[in-house]
Amino acid sequence: MSHPTVRGVVVIARNGDHLEYRQNPMTYSSSHTECTPLGEARHFHDLPVQAHELGRYLRREYFTTSSPSFIKGIRTDLVDLDQVHTRVKNGGEGRVVFDSAIALLQGLFPPTPRNSITLANETTVVAPLGGYQYVPAETVEPSNDRSLESWTDCPNFEKHIKEFYSSDEFKKKEKSSEKFFTEAKDFVFGRPASLVNAIYDFMNHELVHNKSYAHRLPPTFIEQARHWANFHEDGVFSDKDIGGIGNIAGRTLFRSIISSLQRITYDGDPLQFLVESTTYQPFISLFHQTEMIEDDPSLRAVPDYAAALAIELRRGSLPDNRDFLRFRFKNGTSDSEFRTVHVFGHKGDIPLTEFIYRVENSVISSNNQWLRVCGASSTEASWRSSLPFASAGEESPAVTAAYGALFAGLLMLMAFVVASVTKRLRRRRHASGAGPSETTALVREKGRPLTRF
Repeated sequence: MSHPTVRGVVVIARNGDHLEYRQNPMTYSSSHTECTPLGEARHFHDLPVQAHELGRYLRREYFTTSSPSFIKGIRTDLVDLDQVHTRVKNGGEGRVVFDSAIALLQGLFPPTPRNSITLANETTVVAPLGGYQYVPAETVEPSNDRSLESWTDCPNFEKHIKEFYSSDEFKKKEKSSEKFFTEAKDFVFGRPASLVNAIYDFMNHELVHNKSYAHRLPPTFIEQARHWANFHEDGVFSDKDIGGIGNIAGRTLFRSIISSLQRITYDGDPLQFLVESTTYQPFISLFHQTEMIEDDPSLRAVPDYAAALAIELRRGSLPDNRDFLRFRFKNGTSDSEFRTVHVFGHKGDIPLTEFIYRVENSVISSNNQWLRVCGASSTEASWRSSLPFASAGEESPAVTAAYGALFAGLLMLMAFVVASVTKRLRRRRHASGAGPSETTALVREKGRPLTRF
């Protein structure tokens, strides 16, 4: 059945190219890194540039009236901040993800002379840089919201990693990969070369940014490194059970996805477009949780830089005008456009209600639940543990808690002041006998009582 009307879209976007980056293979704690101009830029000569170009593509797809995927009712000339929201992972690789998100937004909402204002003297002032649009992005900090980085500092996830490394499947692949990693040692300069310490990220970075390295690396080495990295990361960030600990990256992200889709379905809520800017880990979990890998086995891999998964909320035609979801994936610059992928065995769009029914029991929706699932206990996080994860457009839970504490403090101060003043007035009344107090003395003027303050 055709569902032609796009009511809104949730886009999960991966960051662009970055400088050398390391993750601990046992805990997935990460080193500092930064985005490169290649990861941020728009199309330049024949280079497959990334985040900005993804933003331009999303604009053509969803903000252009002639597109079959145009979002009905979305504003196209200037960004409407009630309709559009962006959440950015700010944990490991946080700087890279943030810069990539800003580059994406620059492509999605380019400068326009319409971003202007006419003053009282009839002078028209255009925003800087030819009408640059300043689109805000909400950063999601793991210290108070685990929805976009749930796999670090998680003991049960670390246990899952160890079990994967000790599995028969991993040991078999480890043996098969020995020859390659032995030959690759001369090209990783002292770094551990094994299946546990996958070397693809270093090798790929040097191949792209180091001219002498690119001239020395033997043919097929980068393809082999990518193959073993795909197996490694796919095993770490997946689980046989939709609610398994290996899928924790997707389980925490589901909360904002579902709540945003529910907001879009409600006609009284203006939200129509959400960008979740993150790293590669949630993609792998989501591909497994929704059974996309059964429809497209190539998804058992690390998505490319600037990859995007779009979840379109579509409405059918009468008599069945329910809301449906269509999933479309673009693997960075490897794909020129979105391709439709199917979830839970459907060969077409899936009803929104069925999708929520299938995933809702696996969703981790608060820090307290995350602590329980991870088997973690943290004194630093204990004051936030009961706070829910923020959804699109919601205030950060930690900020909300701080506002609440401040408001409670002000109420206590006001109560103290009122009590002190009341006590003082009672003393004055007692000292002056039965006569009226100074603050309530009545003065007769033209027969009318007046209260003097």
